[in-house]
Amino acid sequence: MPDSPAVAPDLPPEPAGAPAAHHPPPLDAPVRHRPARRTLTLLVAPIVGLIIASNVGDALATTLATTHPLTLIALNARSRNLVLVTNQLDALSYYGVATVRLLLSDPLFFLLGYWYGEAAVSWMEKRTRTIGNTMRQIEGWFGRGGLVLVFVAPNNIVCLLAGAAGMSVSAFFAANIAGTLVRLYLIRRVGEAFDAPIQDVLGFLRDYRLPLLAVSVVIVATMSILELRRGEGEIEAVLHLDDDLETGDDPGTD
Repeated sequence: MPDSPAVAPDLPPEPAGAPAAHHPPPLDAPVRHRPARRTLTLLVAPIVGLIIASNVGDALATTLATTHPLTLIALNARSRNLVLVTNQLDALSYYGVATVRLLLSDPLFFLLGYWYGEAAVSWMEKRTRTIGNTMRQIEGWFGRGGLVLVFVAPNNIVCLLAGAAGMSVSAFFAANIAGTLVRLYLIRRVGEAFDAPIQDVLGFLRDYRLPLLAVSVVIVATMSILELRRGEGEIEAVLHLDDDLETGDDPGTD
């Protein structure tokens, strides 16, 4: 008579108040090899520099848009800045500087997600409270259309989620670069189509350069001070990144 299948014995219930058992990550979860703290510091330093550059670009945008348009998009390549200056720049300058500036931060956030997984996602949720609630929904879309998301919206959040999802480096860069170039092309076409109103805006900025510069600097400085007092400043969040990630719970980390 064949042996009957073995039946696992019932496990005794866990005592009340005992900590929950640690469950291993799924077999298909990407393995995280966290770098040394020095490597994370090398990653944080350029992110801080880019945040400072963006703030300077915001503060000086009303002046740089008419006097040094290439400097403006080198500091901050927001879509509105690109629209304002595209008709003042030749194609090589426009595509060259704007492409590099838009791509600079993307691999940095991709690596944060790739190395730290869930801990990095939780950090980004706290850092971007205005859209933190939708981050988990965006994260869920990566299983079906991660490459499309990177192509359409290669921002810091999407790049971090791409890394956390374990997207391959080659696929990430291919979708990211292609999406960035398409975005710049479309902005270039928008600038051509609306050249007249754009010139009107630039004329207004020239006529009231000094008062607009003063107002712009005051607004950016005030917002930065308020964020700092609330503990929500971008630079402060990045400077404490190493502590936040080390305390984050990431079961997929070695």
